[in-house]
Amino acid sequence: MNLRQLPIVPTIIVLAAVATMIALGIWQLGRADEKAALIAHYEAVSADGGRVDWPTNAQQAAERLYRLAFVECVEVLSRRTTAANSSEGQRGLAQIASCRLADGSEADIALGFTRDPVEGDWPGGEIQGIIAPGPRLVAMPPVAGLQPLAAPDPRDLPNNHMAYAGQWFFFALTALVIYFLAIRKKLAERREGED
Repeated sequence: MNLRQLPIVPTIIVLAAVATMIALGIWQLGRADEKAALIAHYEAVSADGGRVDWPTNAQQAAERLYRLAFVECVEVLSRRTTAANSSEGQRGLAQIASCRLADGSEADIALGFTRDPVEGDWPGGEIQGIIAPGPRLVAMPPVAGLQPLAAPDPRDLPNNHMAYAGQWFFFALTALVIYFLAIRKKLAERREGED
C-alpha cells in the first residue's frame, strides 16, 4: 500500500481518534494508580481508630471516610431500607434513618441489619459509627434492636480503571483495523476499475 494513495482527511480523522483513545487509556492507567493509593490511604486511616467530626462538605466527607464519628440525631426526618449485608455475611436490609443534626444539617444513619422490611422505631439521639461513602454513618454498634451491618471496607471501592484502559486501547486497535480493511478494499476496487 502506497502512503500517497491514502485519503488525507479520513486518515487524519482516524489517526486523531486513535491518538485520543490511546491518551484516554493512558489516563485511565494513571487513575488506577491514584485509586489504589486512595484505597491504601483509607485502609490506613480506618485502622488508626481516631475519632473525627461528622463532615459538613464534600471535601471533608472524602477526607473522613472510614473513620469513627459521633452524631446527635435531634430529629428523624424519614426512614427507608436498602439492600445490605450483615457483619456475618447474610443478605438482607439496612434500616436507614435520615436525621436532622443539631447544627441544622442532615445525615443518613444506617441503624443496623434486618431481614424484616418493617421499619422499627428509633427516636434519634447520639449514635456512633463509621463514615461510609455517601456519606452515611454506619452505626457501630447497631441500635433499635437491629443486628450489626458489615463494616464499611475501603477494598469495596471500585477500581475498574485498568478495565477502562484496556477498553480504550481495544477501541484504538479496532479503529485502526477497520480503517486498514476499508482502505485495502477501496484500493482493491480502484485497481479493478483501472483494469
